[in-house]
Amino acid sequence: MEDNVQGTSVDTQEPETNGASLSSNVLLLAELEEARQQKAEVQDRLLRMQAEFDNFRKRSERERMEFAEYAGELTVRSLLPMLDDFERALKSAAGAENEFTRGIELICGRLMEALKKQGLEQVAAEGQFDPHQHEAIGRVESADHEDGEIVHEYQRGYRFKGRLLRPAMVQVAVKQ
Repeated sequence: MEDNVQGTSVDTQEPETNGASLSSNVLLLAELEEARQQKAEVQDRLLRMQAEFDNFRKRSERERMEFAEYAGELTVRSLLPMLDDFERALKSAAGAENEFTRGIELICGRLMEALKKQGLEQVAAEGQFDPHQHEAIGRVESADHEDGEIVHEYQRGYRFKGRLLRPAMVQVAVKQ
C-alpha cells in the first residue's frame, strides 16, 4: 500500500536582497511619507477652516446681537425733536396751570418714560464741560463760575444704552 502523504510546500527561500527590491521599498517609504505629509496638510487646512467658520459664526452672532440691541436707536433719534418740542412748550407755558398744560406735561412725561425703558438717558449738563458729552456753542465771561463750567444748557443731550446719541448744547464760562 502506498502512503498518500500530502506535502505542504514551505517557502524556504531567502528574502531577495537585490537592488530592485530595495529601490521599491525606498519608493514605498517615500510615498508613505508623502501621503503622511498630505494628510497633515489636509488636517491643518481642515482645522483652519473650522476655526475660520467658528470665528465667522461668533462674529455674525455678535453683529446680530449688536444690531438687535441698537435697532431702536434710529427710532429714538427720530423722536428726540418731538421730545424737545414738548419741553419747549412746557417752558413757554411755565406758570400757567390749566388742563392743557397738565396734558402736555403728562404726554411729555409718558414719552420720556417710554424712551427710558428703551434705554434713553439724559446727559447731565452741570459742572465742568466734557467734550465727549457736551457741545459748546458759546462762551461767556463770568466771575461767578469756574473756567470751563457749564453756565446754560440750550438743548438737552442724550445717550442710548450707554452710547452718545446727541451731545448737550451748552454755554461755557470763561474766567474774566
